[in-house]
Amino acid sequence: MNNQNLFTEKQQFRQWWLWFIILSIDIFFLISIYKQVFLGESMGNNPMSNVGLIITSIVLLLVTVLFFILRLDTKIDAKGIYVRLYPFRISYKYFAWEAINKVEIRQYKPLLEYGGWGIRYGNGKALNVSGNRGLQLEFKDKSKLLIGTTKPDELKKVIIKITKSK
Repeated sequence: MNNQNLFTEKQQFRQWWLWFIILSIDIFFLISIYKQVFLGESMGNNPMSNVGLIITSIVLLLVTVLFFILRLDTKIDAKGIYVRLYPFRISYKYFAWEAINKVEIRQYKPLLEYGGWGIRYGNGKALNVSGNRGLQLEFKDKSKLLIGTTKPDELKKVIIKITKSK
């Protein structure tokens, strides 16, 4: 088996409900800036200072940009598994097949097992951005890593192909 990628997946935070929340907060703060800074109408009984309002809005917009560019990249070839959560990790983290004791595609409960999505800790470490299916790795040192996937059927075929050749 050659070392070309047998599986590649790029996932991003694109859940409608998440973007509804994020954009609603951004819009609220932008409207607040417009009303308070440009129209001179105080927002609430104890309004934030204009500088504080602008800084908070800028930080929230930067978080929005971060969520937009954040992605989970997974590659699998005959040598191993490569994964990164960009932009937190620019280069791929490599896991050789020889270091892995057990591999399975499984359904999981993101909130109950790991406390949500992203880089999470619970029953081992998890890298996930959406859904509730993942590639569960158990290493020879008994540590665990769950890598979220939106392509469980395709991933299962690749895992079966690789495990048969090993």
